[in-house]
Amino acid sequence: MRTIKRDIAGGFIFSADDKLLIGKSYKGGVYADHWVIPGGGFEENETGREALIREILEETGLDIAQAMIEELAHGGSGMSEKTLRETGERVIVEMQFYNFMVRLPHVAEAIIVETEDDFVEAYWADRTELVSLKLSPPTVVTLQKLGYL
Repeated sequence: MRTIKRDIAGGFIFSADDKLLIGKSYKGGVYADHWVIPGGGFEENETGREALIREILEETGLDIAQAMIEELAHGGSGMSEKTLRETGERVIVEMQFYNFMVRLPHVAEAIIVETEDDFVEAYWADRTELVSLKLSPPTVVTLQKLGYL
């Protein structure tokens, strides 16, 4: 199986009532059977912040350009299998994560999320629920470092 490497911008997006936006990847996507944060790969000449803003808009319909965005020091890495939609080829994806914390000024129930692209089944998780959800390993590591798990 072929291996591809990707730099990934990921958003730990919190609502004003401290709920975290998580979702699942499309069938065949990375960590497909886990809850993940929205995000995706960098395009050529993009900064991490630019990639994050673009990916969050593409995946959730949320424009976070004016939100409070803070790059997290602990991005980490991960590996997962994925089926490429364009060709159907199954590959291993080695990912280097560039994670950001995003604070939105509204409570979760007032935020309309439109799942698109790779991100499906969006859910605003309360901090107390996170421990019982099957989260992707890189998401678990970052939430532990943030004190949410």
